[in-house]
Amino acid sequence: MRPSYLGRILLRWCDACHAPVLSRRCACGAETREVPVTPPGDARPAFPDDIDLVNRIYTEHFGAPLIPEGHLALLNKVPDQDRMEEVVVGGGVAGIIRYFPDRREWEPVPRPAACRLFTPTKRVVVVSDDAVPFIRDQGMSVLRPGMVSIDDSVRAGDEVFILAQDGTCIGVGRAKVAAAAAWAMEKGSIVRTRRNVVSQILPGAATWDDAIRANARVLEDAEAEAVAFVKAVTERNPGLVANTSYSGGKDSLATLLVVMKAVGRVPLLFADTGLEFPETYANVKEVSETYGLEVIRTDGNNTFWETFAKQGPPAVNARWCCRVCKLTPVLNLITAQWGECLSFIGQRRYESATRAQSDRVWKNRNVKAQLSAAPIHNWTALHVWLYIWREKAPYNLLYRRRLDRIGCFMCPSSDMALIHMIAEEYPALWQGWIGKLSAWQQEKGLPVEWVTDGRWRLREGKGEGDDADSHY
Repeated sequence: MRPSYLGRILLRWCDACHAPVLSRRCACGAETREVPVTPPGDARPAFPDDIDLVNRIYTEHFGAPLIPEGHLALLNKVPDQDRMEEVVVGGGVAGIIRYFPDRREWEPVPRPAACRLFTPTKRVVVVSDDAVPFIRDQGMSVLRPGMVSIDDSVRAGDEVFILAQDGTCIGVGRAKVAAAAAWAMEKGSIVRTRRNVVSQILPGAATWDDAIRANARVLEDAEAEAVAFVKAVTERNPGLVANTSYSGGKDSLATLLVVMKAVGRVPLLFADTGLEFPETYANVKEVSETYGLEVIRTDGNNTFWETFAKQGPPAVNARWCCRVCKLTPVLNLITAQWGECLSFIGQRRYESATRAQSDRVWKNRNVKAQLSAAPIHNWTALHVWLYIWREKAPYNLLYRRRLDRIGCFMCPSSDMALIHMIAEEYPALWQGWIGKLSAWQQEKGLPVEWVTDGRWRLREGKGEGDDADSHY
C-alpha cells in the first residue's frame, strides 16, 4: 500500500541523549539526525508490552531479542493490508513486524542495521568472502556457489540474515528454498536479497524522562501555541459554553491539559456508546476526579442495538455507529443543555487524510450546534505522549496493553491484529459481540467465515460511509 504524507515528518534522534527529538537541535545542544521512517511517520513510544511482543517475535525467529534492555524504542505504523509496524531503536529502523490474520502470526522483517543491537543465532546464511561485495554492494541474491552454510531451521519464504564468514551482517532477504534443499543444490538462488533504506543505529540506554528533557523546548513551544489558540477561539466566541470532548484517549487528554492551562476548568463531554472498554470508563472517572471536572455524559447504547437489529453491524464503509451512538446523542445533549457550545477536540492531522485536510475550527454537519476546535492539530503522537508524561497526567491503561487507539472495543476500523488481541484478552466482551454477529449471520444466511474471518467489518457493494471520520 502507498504511504500517506499527512504532514512533515518531524522525528529525529539525538545520539548524545539516545532519545527521539522533534527538532533539529536537542535541548542538550547537540544536532539531531533524521530518522528515515515511512510516512505518515506518526511514531509512538513502545510500551513494555510492545517491547515484549517485538522481542518475542525476533527471539522465535532469530534466536535473540531485538530491543536491548534500557533502550528507548518507537513503533511507526505503516500502510499494509492489516498491521505492519517499523521498530525504531537507536535512531534507526531496526526492523518491521507484520501481522498475517489468516495464520494469526507475526512475522519479522529485519534490517541489516539490526545487528548493531543483537546477534542472530537462527535463520542465518553465511556466504563466502568473494560473494560479499556482490551481495552487500550490489544487492545480488545469494547463489548456491557462494553459500558457505545455512541454518537448519530455514524454510522457504523465511526472512534471513546474510552474514560474512567473520560474522558481519551484509544483508537480509527472503529464503527461496529450505535449508535441506539448499544443501542439495549445486547452483541456483538461495536467498533473494532485499534492498533497504539505509538506517543508522547507535545503541545507547536512556529513559523517557531523558526524552522529555531532550524535547523541553519543543514541548514548551507546542504548549504555548496550543494555549494561545484555545484563548483566541474562546475570546472569539464569548457566548458559547466551552467544554473538552473527552474520549478516554491520549489526544483528548493532552487537549484537556492545554485547555485547562488556557481557560481553566471546563466540563468533560463524554460520548458514552456503552461499548467502551472498562479501562476507558475508569480513566474518565480518574481524570474527572483528579482535576475536579464535571462529566457531561451521553448514552448511545440503546440506539446502537436498535440500529444493529435493522442494519446489522457497522462496517468500515458503513460506520453508522458514529452518527447513531455519538453524533446524534451529542447534538441532543448540547441542544437541551446549552443550545450551542464550543468543544475542544483532540483531533490531529497525522491520524488520517481527512483530518489532515480539515480546518482547525469547524462544525460537523451532523452536530451544527457544536463549534469544534483542535488545539493539538499539528502535534505528533510523540508530542502527545511526552507532554502527558511531563504533566504526569493519568492516561488510559489500555495503551500499556498494546492498544494504540482508544474507542469502542469492537470498532470495525480496527485491524485484525488488534481484534484478535482483544478477543484473547477480553473474552467476555468479545464472546458477547460474536454472539450478536452469529445471530445476524444465521438470520441472513451468511457463511460462517463472515464472522470468523472478520468479513463483517466491510459491507459489500457500498462505498465509504458518511461517518467514516467523525472527529470523535
